[in-house]
Amino acid sequence: MARRHKPRRGSLGFWPRKRAIRVVPRFRNWPPGPAKPHVEGFAGYKVGMTHAFLVDYRKRSTTAGQEVAVPVTVLEAPALKVAGVRLYGRGPDGRSVVAEAWTDEPDPHLARRFPIPEKLDHREARARLEKASGEDVHLLVHTQPQLLTGVPSKTPEIFEVRVSGQDLSERKTFALGLLGKEITVNDFAKEGDMVDVVAVTRGKGFQGHTKRFGVKLQPRKNSKHRRMIGTLGPHNPSYVTYRIPQAGQMGFHRRTEYNKRILKVVRDPKAEPLKMEGGFLHYGEIRSPYLIFHGSIPGPAKRLIRLRMPMRFAGSLPEKVDLRYFSTQSKQGA
Repeated sequence: MARRHKPRRGSLGFWPRKRAIRVVPRFRNWPPGPAKPHVEGFAGYKVGMTHAFLVDYRKRSTTAGQEVAVPVTVLEAPALKVAGVRLYGRGPDGRSVVAEAWTDEPDPHLARRFPIPEKLDHREARARLEKASGEDVHLLVHTQPQLLTGVPSKTPEIFEVRVSGQDLSERKTFALGLLGKEITVNDFAKEGDMVDVVAVTRGKGFQGHTKRFGVKLQPRKNSKHRRMIGTLGPHNPSYVTYRIPQAGQMGFHRRTEYNKRILKVVRDPKAEPLKMEGGFLHYGEIRSPYLIFHGSIPGPAKRLIRLRMPMRFAGSLPEKVDLRYFSTQSKQGA
Protein backbone atom coordinates (compact mmCIF):
# COMPACT_ATOMS: atom_id res chain seq x y z
CA MET A 1 0.00 0.00 0.00
CA ALA A 2 1.32 3.40 -0.92
CA ARG A 3 2.34 5.78 1.83
CA ARG A 4 -0.16 8.57 2.41
CA HIS A 5 1.36 11.91 1.53
CA LYS A 6 -0.13 15.37 1.67
CA PRO A 7 2.10 18.33 0.77
CA ARG A 8 1.59 21.37 2.95
CA ARG A 9 -0.22 24.42 1.62
CA GLY A 10 1.84 27.59 1.28
CA SER A 11 5.62 27.57 1.17
CA LEU A 12 7.45 28.36 4.41
CA GLY A 13 10.21 29.82 2.28
CA PHE A 14 8.12 33.01 2.19
CA TRP A 15 7.49 33.51 5.87
CA PRO A 16 6.36 35.52 7.75
CA ARG A 17 3.79 36.86 5.30
CA LYS A 18 3.75 40.37 6.65
CA ARG A 19 3.62 43.78 5.02
CA ALA A 20 6.88 45.24 3.74
CA ILE A 21 8.36 48.00 5.88
CA ARG A 22 8.91 50.33 2.93
CA VAL A 23 7.78 50.55 -0.69
CA VAL A 24 11.36 51.02 -1.91
CA PRO A 25 13.16 47.76 -1.03
CA ARG A 26 16.79 47.40 -0.02
CA PHE A 27 19.41 44.90 -1.14
CA ARG A 28 20.94 43.09 1.80
CA ASN A 29 23.83 41.64 -0.24
CA TRP A 30 25.83 42.61 -3.30
CA PRO A 31 27.87 40.43 -5.69
CA PRO A 32 31.67 40.83 -5.90
CA GLY A 33 31.31 42.46 -9.32
CA PRO A 34 34.04 43.13 -11.90
CA ALA A 35 37.60 44.00 -10.91
CA LYS A 36 37.34 47.53 -12.25
CA PRO A 37 35.00 50.12 -10.66
CA HIS A 38 31.46 49.60 -11.86
CA VAL A 39 27.97 50.59 -10.74
CA GLU A 40 26.27 47.42 -9.47
CA GLY A 41 22.67 48.60 -9.24
CA PHE A 42 19.95 50.59 -10.92
CA ALA A 43 16.21 51.22 -10.66
CA GLY A 44 13.18 51.78 -12.84
CA TYR A 45 9.42 52.13 -12.70
CA LYS A 46 7.22 49.25 -13.78
CA VAL A 47 5.14 50.16 -16.82
CA GLY A 48 3.26 46.97 -17.58
CA MET A 49 3.34 43.68 -19.49
CA THR A 50 2.74 42.44 -23.00
CA HIS A 51 4.00 39.53 -25.12
CA ALA A 52 6.69 39.05 -27.73
CA PHE A 53 7.94 36.44 -30.20
CA LEU A 54 11.59 35.45 -29.99
CA VAL A 55 13.92 32.55 -30.75
CA ASP A 56 14.22 30.48 -27.59
CA TYR A 57 17.80 30.97 -26.35
CA ARG A 58 17.58 28.50 -23.44
CA LYS A 59 19.73 25.51 -24.35
CA ARG A 60 17.89 22.96 -22.19
CA SER A 61 14.42 24.08 -23.24
CA THR A 62 12.26 21.71 -25.26
CA THR A 63 11.73 24.57 -27.74
CA ALA A 64 15.39 25.63 -27.98
CA GLY A 65 16.08 27.36 -31.28
CA GLN A 66 12.40 27.69 -32.14
CA GLU A 67 10.25 30.79 -32.27
CA VAL A 68 8.13 31.03 -29.12
CA ALA A 69 5.72 33.52 -27.58
CA VAL A 70 6.86 34.78 -24.16
CA PRO A 71 5.51 37.30 -21.65
CA VAL A 72 7.64 40.44 -21.27
CA THR A 73 7.69 43.31 -18.79
CA VAL A 74 8.53 46.92 -19.57
CA LEU A 75 10.41 49.17 -17.12
CA GLU A 76 10.89 52.90 -17.64
CA ALA A 77 14.36 53.76 -16.36
CA PRO A 78 15.35 57.44 -16.46
CA ALA A 79 18.82 58.44 -15.29
CA LEU A 80 19.65 58.38 -11.58
CA LYS A 81 21.40 61.33 -9.91
CA VAL A 82 24.33 60.77 -7.56
CA ALA A 83 23.75 62.84 -4.42
CA GLY A 84 26.47 61.43 -2.17
CA VAL A 85 29.22 58.88 -1.56
CA ARG A 86 29.56 56.66 1.52
CA LEU A 87 32.58 54.72 2.73
CA TYR A 88 31.87 51.72 4.97
CA GLY A 89 34.29 50.14 7.40
CA ARG A 90 34.06 47.17 9.74
CA GLY A 91 34.62 47.51 13.47
CA PRO A 92 33.89 45.50 16.64
CA ASP A 93 30.16 46.31 16.35
CA GLY A 94 29.89 45.40 12.67
CA ARG A 95 29.87 47.55 9.56
CA SER A 96 29.30 51.28 9.86
CA VAL A 97 29.77 54.51 7.87
CA VAL A 98 33.34 55.79 8.16
CA ALA A 99 33.07 58.87 5.92
CA GLU A 100 30.43 60.51 3.78
CA ALA A 101 30.46 63.27 1.16
CA TRP A 102 27.53 65.01 -0.53
CA THR A 103 27.32 67.07 -3.68
CA ASP A 104 27.51 70.83 -3.25
CA GLU A 105 24.72 71.33 -5.81
CA PRO A 106 21.88 68.97 -4.84
CA ASP A 107 18.83 68.56 -7.03
CA PRO A 108 16.04 70.97 -5.97
CA HIS A 109 13.50 68.11 -6.00
CA LEU A 110 15.50 66.37 -3.28
CA ALA A 111 14.12 68.90 -0.79
CA ARG A 112 10.79 67.11 -1.13
CA ARG A 113 12.33 64.05 0.55
CA PHE A 114 14.24 65.69 3.43
CA PRO A 115 15.46 69.18 4.40
CA ILE A 116 18.79 69.93 2.76
CA PRO A 117 21.27 71.60 5.18
CA GLU A 118 22.58 74.91 3.89
CA LYS A 119 25.93 74.99 5.71
CA LEU A 120 28.10 71.99 4.89
CA ASP A 121 31.85 71.94 4.36
CA HIS A 122 31.92 69.79 1.23
CA ARG A 123 35.68 70.13 0.70
CA GLU A 124 36.47 68.90 4.20
CA ALA A 125 34.05 65.96 3.87
CA ARG A 126 35.54 64.99 0.51
CA ALA A 127 39.11 65.20 1.84
CA ARG A 128 38.14 63.10 4.87
CA LEU A 129 36.64 60.43 2.62
CA GLU A 130 39.73 60.33 0.38
CA LYS A 131 42.04 59.77 3.38
CA ALA A 132 39.83 57.36 5.32
CA SER A 133 40.28 53.60 5.11
CA GLY A 134 37.41 51.17 4.72
CA GLU A 135 36.20 48.15 2.80
CA ASP A 136 33.17 49.20 0.73
CA VAL A 137 32.07 52.21 -1.32
CA HIS A 138 28.42 53.02 -1.99
CA LEU A 139 26.74 55.72 -4.04
CA LEU A 140 23.73 57.60 -2.66
CA VAL A 141 21.49 57.99 -5.69
CA HIS A 142 17.95 59.23 -6.18
CA THR A 143 15.35 58.88 -8.89
CA GLN A 144 13.88 61.62 -11.06
CA PRO A 145 10.13 60.94 -11.18
CA GLN A 146 9.46 64.45 -12.49
CA LEU A 147 10.70 63.20 -15.89
CA LEU A 148 7.90 60.63 -16.09
CA THR A 149 4.28 61.04 -17.05
CA GLY A 150 3.00 57.74 -15.66
CA VAL A 151 4.08 58.35 -12.04
CA PRO A 152 2.09 61.04 -10.21
CA SER A 153 4.58 61.57 -7.37
CA LYS A 154 7.38 64.08 -7.87
CA THR A 155 9.20 63.14 -4.67
CA PRO A 156 12.46 61.33 -5.52
CA GLU A 157 13.32 57.99 -3.90
CA ILE A 158 16.83 57.77 -2.45
CA PHE A 159 18.82 54.57 -1.93
CA GLU A 160 22.35 53.14 -2.05
CA VAL A 161 24.18 51.41 -4.89
CA ARG A 162 27.46 49.57 -4.44
CA VAL A 163 30.59 50.34 -6.48
CA SER A 164 32.55 47.20 -7.37
CA GLY A 165 36.31 46.86 -7.73
CA GLN A 166 39.41 45.42 -6.08
CA ASP A 167 41.39 48.59 -5.40
CA LEU A 168 39.68 50.78 -2.77
CA SER A 169 41.39 53.99 -3.92
CA GLU A 170 40.16 53.45 -7.49
CA ARG A 171 36.64 52.87 -6.24
CA LYS A 172 36.70 56.07 -4.18
CA THR A 173 38.05 58.08 -7.12
CA PHE A 174 35.41 56.60 -9.41
CA ALA A 175 32.59 57.35 -6.94
CA LEU A 176 33.74 60.91 -6.23
CA GLY A 177 33.98 61.54 -9.97
CA LEU A 178 30.27 60.73 -10.29
CA LEU A 179 29.26 63.05 -7.46
CA GLY A 180 26.51 65.40 -8.63
CA LYS A 181 26.28 63.70 -12.05
CA GLU A 182 23.79 61.32 -13.65
CA ILE A 183 24.22 57.60 -14.23
CA THR A 184 22.22 55.95 -16.99
CA VAL A 185 21.21 52.38 -17.62
CA ASN A 186 24.22 52.09 -19.97
CA ASP A 187 26.50 52.42 -16.94
CA PHE A 188 24.79 49.43 -15.34
CA ALA A 189 23.95 46.77 -17.96
CA LYS A 190 23.45 46.07 -21.65
CA GLU A 191 21.13 43.97 -23.79
CA GLY A 192 21.24 40.25 -23.01
CA ASP A 193 22.53 40.66 -19.43
CA MET A 194 21.08 38.84 -16.45
CA VAL A 195 20.07 40.90 -13.42
CA ASP A 196 18.40 40.33 -10.08
CA VAL A 197 15.15 42.13 -9.33
CA VAL A 198 13.77 43.14 -5.94
CA ALA A 199 10.36 44.71 -5.51
CA VAL A 200 7.31 44.87 -3.26
CA THR A 201 4.44 42.78 -4.59
CA ARG A 202 0.90 43.95 -5.21
CA GLY A 203 -1.00 44.29 -1.94
CA LYS A 204 -4.25 42.34 -1.51
CA GLY A 205 -5.07 43.26 2.09
CA PHE A 206 -6.45 40.88 4.74
CA GLN A 207 -7.53 37.59 3.16
CA GLY A 208 -8.90 34.32 4.44
CA HIS A 209 -7.41 30.85 4.73
CA THR A 210 -8.40 29.59 1.29
CA LYS A 211 -7.21 32.52 -0.80
CA ARG A 212 -4.06 33.11 1.24
CA PHE A 213 -2.81 29.50 1.30
CA GLY A 214 -4.96 27.61 -1.21
CA VAL A 215 -6.25 25.07 1.31
CA LYS A 216 -8.97 22.63 0.30
CA LEU A 217 -12.60 23.60 0.81
CA GLN A 218 -14.52 21.77 3.51
CA PRO A 219 -17.10 19.21 2.31
CA ARG A 220 -20.63 20.26 1.54
CA LYS A 221 -22.02 18.69 4.73
CA ASN A 222 -19.81 20.74 7.02
CA SER A 223 -22.13 22.45 9.49
CA LYS A 224 -20.07 25.55 10.21
CA HIS A 225 -17.75 26.72 7.44
CA ARG A 226 -16.56 25.81 3.96
CA ARG A 227 -13.67 28.24 3.45
CA MET A 228 -11.94 27.20 6.67
CA ILE A 229 -9.17 24.84 7.74
CA GLY A 230 -10.14 21.55 9.32
CA THR A 231 -8.18 21.92 12.55
CA LEU A 232 -5.87 24.31 14.36
CA GLY A 233 -3.65 21.41 15.45
CA PRO A 234 -3.47 18.75 18.18
CA HIS A 235 -4.31 19.15 21.86
CA ASN A 236 -0.65 18.81 22.74
CA PRO A 237 1.28 21.03 22.38
CA SER A 238 -1.57 23.24 23.54
CA TYR A 239 -0.91 26.20 21.26
CA VAL A 240 -1.32 27.03 17.58
CA THR A 241 1.96 26.69 15.69
CA TYR A 242 3.03 29.08 12.95
CA ARG A 243 2.71 26.28 10.38
CA ILE A 244 -1.08 26.35 10.56
CA PRO A 245 -2.51 28.27 7.56
CA GLN A 246 -4.60 31.13 8.90
CA ALA A 247 -6.13 34.35 7.63
CA GLY A 248 -3.96 37.45 7.47
CA GLN A 249 -2.06 39.85 5.27
CA MET A 250 -1.70 38.83 1.63
CA GLY A 251 0.53 40.71 -0.77
CA PHE A 252 2.70 43.79 -0.32
CA HIS A 253 5.66 41.52 0.46
CA ARG A 254 9.28 42.18 -0.41
CA ARG A 255 10.41 39.59 -2.95
CA THR A 256 13.68 38.97 -4.81
CA GLU A 257 13.75 37.26 -8.20
CA TYR A 258 17.08 36.03 -9.53
CA ASN A 259 18.34 35.93 -13.11
CA LYS A 260 15.87 38.01 -15.10
CA ARG A 261 17.17 38.62 -18.61
CA ILE A 262 17.14 42.02 -20.30
CA LEU A 263 15.85 41.44 -23.82
CA LYS A 264 16.19 45.00 -25.02
CA VAL A 265 17.52 48.38 -23.87
CA VAL A 266 16.17 51.49 -25.59
CA ARG A 267 18.21 54.57 -24.70
CA ASP A 268 16.38 57.03 -26.98
CA PRO A 269 12.58 56.58 -26.84
CA LYS A 270 12.15 59.19 -29.59
CA ALA A 271 14.13 57.07 -32.05
CA GLU A 272 12.41 53.82 -30.97
CA PRO A 273 9.05 54.82 -29.46
CA LEU A 274 7.01 52.18 -27.68
CA LYS A 275 3.46 53.25 -28.40
CA MET A 276 0.94 50.84 -26.94
CA GLU A 277 -2.56 51.30 -28.38
CA GLY A 278 -4.38 53.35 -25.78
CA GLY A 279 -1.24 53.46 -23.63
CA PHE A 280 -0.24 51.03 -20.92
CA LEU A 281 -3.03 50.43 -18.44
CA HIS A 282 -2.72 52.48 -15.23
CA TYR A 283 0.49 54.04 -16.55
CA GLY A 284 0.20 55.88 -19.86
CA GLU A 285 2.99 56.62 -22.31
CA ILE A 286 6.77 56.10 -22.10
CA ARG A 287 8.98 59.13 -22.67
CA SER A 288 12.26 58.04 -21.03
CA PRO A 289 14.74 55.20 -21.67
CA TYR A 290 13.14 51.83 -21.03
CA LEU A 291 14.04 48.15 -20.56
CA ILE A 292 12.23 45.03 -21.74
CA PHE A 293 12.55 41.96 -19.49
CA HIS A 294 11.79 38.33 -20.19
CA GLY A 295 8.98 37.19 -17.89
CA SER A 296 7.15 38.90 -15.07
CA ILE A 297 8.37 41.20 -12.32
CA PRO A 298 6.73 41.65 -8.90
CA GLY A 299 4.61 44.69 -8.15
CA PRO A 300 1.88 46.75 -9.84
CA ALA A 301 2.33 49.48 -12.42
CA LYS A 302 4.13 52.67 -11.27
CA ARG A 303 6.03 50.80 -8.53
CA LEU A 304 9.79 51.35 -8.22
CA ILE A 305 11.75 48.22 -9.14
CA ARG A 306 15.37 47.89 -8.03
CA LEU A 307 17.94 46.01 -10.13
CA ARG A 308 21.26 44.43 -9.17
CA MET A 309 24.03 42.53 -10.91
CA PRO A 310 23.34 38.75 -10.65
CA MET A 311 24.35 36.91 -7.49
CA ARG A 312 23.71 33.33 -8.67
CA PHE A 313 24.22 33.26 -12.43
CA ALA A 314 27.14 31.12 -13.57
CA GLY A 315 26.07 29.96 -17.05
CA SER A 316 26.65 31.30 -20.54
CA LEU A 317 24.06 32.72 -22.91
CA PRO A 318 24.18 34.23 -26.39
CA GLU A 319 24.95 37.93 -26.26
CA LYS A 320 21.87 39.06 -28.16
CA VAL A 321 18.31 37.82 -28.28
CA ASP A 322 16.56 37.35 -31.62
CA LEU A 323 13.46 39.42 -30.83
CA ARG A 324 11.18 39.11 -33.87
CA TYR A 325 7.88 40.63 -32.77
CA PHE A 326 6.71 42.87 -29.94
CA SER A 327 2.99 43.25 -29.33
CA THR A 328 1.66 46.80 -29.04
CA GLN A 329 -2.02 45.85 -29.07
CA SER A 330 -4.30 47.44 -26.49
CA LYS A 331 -4.60 45.60 -23.18
CA GLN A 332 -7.94 47.22 -22.40
CA GLY A 333 -10.31 44.39 -21.45
CA ALA A 334 -7.58 41.75 -21.80
